[in-house]
Amino acid sequence: MRAVEVLWACDEALRIIENYERPDTSAVEVLPRASTGYGATEAPRGLLYHRYGIGEQGHILEAKIVPPTSQNQKTIENDLRQFVTPRVSLPNERLTWQCEQAVRNYDPCISCATHFLKLKIIQE
Repeated sequence: MRAVEVLWACDEALRIIENYERPDTSAVEVLPRASTGYGATEAPRGLLYHRYGIGEQGHILEAKIVPPTSQNQKTIENDLRQFVTPRVSLPNERLTWQCEQAVRNYDPCISCATHFLKLKIIQE
């Protein structure tokens, strides 16, 4: 099924390119005014919420961005606790690597950031 979607996307991209007509202007002039804009867009691991407050001169006065990773943070931490328990006897380097993989299951874009993980095992 994925191959069919990729083929459709390629065909659609070619159709758009072939039918492209340059617009008269490349942008629409917008006069600044105080306002608030917000939206929610689909991201690979959930919804990305964002809201912006704009001042009279068009400057951004407030910006709030809530990515899926922050929404999933509590679940990631809880799942990691359960994930580690049966693997606690693994060598530290291997367990750290597996924990990083588990975090990437929630957000593949966090790959670079998960190397911050410092595993400290306290056995009672």
